[in-house]
Amino acid sequence: MIRWLINQIKVILRLKKDKTQAELMHLKSQVNPHFFFNTLNNLYGLVEKDTAKAQQLILKLSDMMRYSIYEGQNDWVTLADEITYLENYMDLHKMRYHKEITVRFDVDVEDRRVKIMPLLLIIMVENAFKHGVEKLRKDAFVYIHLKATSQNIDFEIENNFDIEEQVGTQGIGLNNLKKRLELVYLNKHELEITSKRADIYTIRLRLTL
Repeated sequence: MIRWLINQIKVILRLKKDKTQAELMHLKSQVNPHFFFNTLNNLYGLVEKDTAKAQQLILKLSDMMRYSIYEGQNDWVTLADEITYLENYMDLHKMRYHKEITVRFDVDVEDRRVKIMPLLLIIMVENAFKHGVEKLRKDAFVYIHLKATSQNIDFEIENNFDIEEQVGTQGIGLNNLKKRLELVYLNKHELEITSKRADIYTIRLRLTL
């Protein structure tokens, strides 16, 4: 009877783990599809105007797609790889706009080999561009700060937005972020969303490694 009970517990734990992994895979698959398609359309028009720049950006896009398809399916990646992914994303995004935008990415990391769940930070960056930069006609900015030690990761984004375009409910991206944090960083994360001004949005994530 005891042996049967132990086996049943093992089966339940295995099913729970499988369900968690399946849910994580589903959440990861929701990242970036529209961005890739939009960027390809922009690159198509750039090829004739500036071939050298188009080639450089195509390499960045190719690296991002490879990372999303392969490394993005892993349980963990290095923080160095996530940083490169964010940098490529911002470079490609800046190429898309025919307006002046200010993007700043400050990085203070003791060891870039520390591990993090892949495609996590990008959700907050995407949110800042989608609801901030894309909606503003001028003076758009995104300030990103990443600080990390071997024990903690502190990631903060501040961006302005058009109050008239602001939607009251949270989008799919942030709900996706919260679900992934609950699955992988349960009791090891803090997520804060605040506004310094009516037109400035700030989101901060702290992870305990």
